[in-house]
Amino acid sequence: MDKITISVIKADIGGYVGHSSMHPNIITNAIQSLEKAKGKGTIVDFHVTHCGDDLDLILTHRLGENAGDIHKLCWDIFVDCTEVAKELKLYGAGQDLLSDAFSGNVKGLGPGVAEMTIEERKSEPVIIFAADKTSPGSWNFPLYKMFADPFNTIGLVIDPSMHEGFSFDVLDIFENKTVTLNCPEEMYDLLVLIGASEHYIIKGVRKKTGQIAAVTSTQKVNLMAGRYVGKDDPVMIVRCQSGLPAVGEVLEPFSMSYMVTGWMRGSHWGPFMPVSVEDANPTRPRDMFADPSYDLARNQANEVANYIRRHGPFEPQRLPLSDMEYTTLPQVLKKLKDKFK
Repeated sequence: MDKITISVIKADIGGYVGHSSMHPNIITNAIQSLEKAKGKGTIVDFHVTHCGDDLDLILTHRLGENAGDIHKLCWDIFVDCTEVAKELKLYGAGQDLLSDAFSGNVKGLGPGVAEMTIEERKSEPVIIFAADKTSPGSWNFPLYKMFADPFNTIGLVIDPSMHEGFSFDVLDIFENKTVTLNCPEEMYDLLVLIGASEHYIIKGVRKKTGQIAAVTSTQKVNLMAGRYVGKDDPVMIVRCQSGLPAVGEVLEPFSMSYMVTGWMRGSHWGPFMPVSVEDANPTRPRDMFADPSYDLARNQANEVANYIRRHGPFEPQRLPLSDMEYTTLPQVLKKLKDKFK
């Protein structure tokens, strides 16, 4: 069977209102452009959605990962939508477009990218996750739970096709180096790294046979720009069933509102809340979190958020100084430097 590539490419090209959501004209513009591309045969299919103020383009095609034609298509859509955002006077129009020139693919230019090429099974359940106001390391906890924790994924124990475990590709974002660790054999080594989710990021998960199971976007916008221009708003693709975690096992980690960095101005710790696409003003997807069983996690997130927010400018509501290097805080410290005696 021919291979097919799933590409999820996202960018913040203008918020409505502030950084909170997306104007419907932006989504309409993107849909029209992708309809034309589908008509020409460039892509097999597509879906346009958003998470907060991020425009998410979900594409299937047969051109492989890092395909110039696909990345150029998405880049042009982001540029066109930025013009619409400017006309509407949306906030931060074109924020994630860090260059004026496309250079083969969008990596390094601002947009986030998650792609995987697969040999399509008879049925191919895939779940796309998108987050806003947080960093790519936010997927570390749920990916570990999905693919390494038997208390979350009973398939690791009772399914012979999963019993050997999975391999995790972990990126050191500061050294730009990747290490592959196998679970369950190297589980403790994996946890040493991914527990520091602002330094080490799970960029992919595979079966021991090499079959891809999950991929994430790992672009650190604040590092690429050399200054804080917004949190990274990561995306993730996860395959399910038939030798991989079941859909329920993939969703189960989100029943706990775990803590992540980001939030307003990218300066805080806060709970990750699983929300329905309807609450993010969607187009027409199947909404995996439109389920009352996640109400407890949402309530938990609200309770934790209320508690931690009341710490105001004090840690742990605010990130430690070492993690604030790429925010606007250094500008304030610089102003105070000469006042220390």
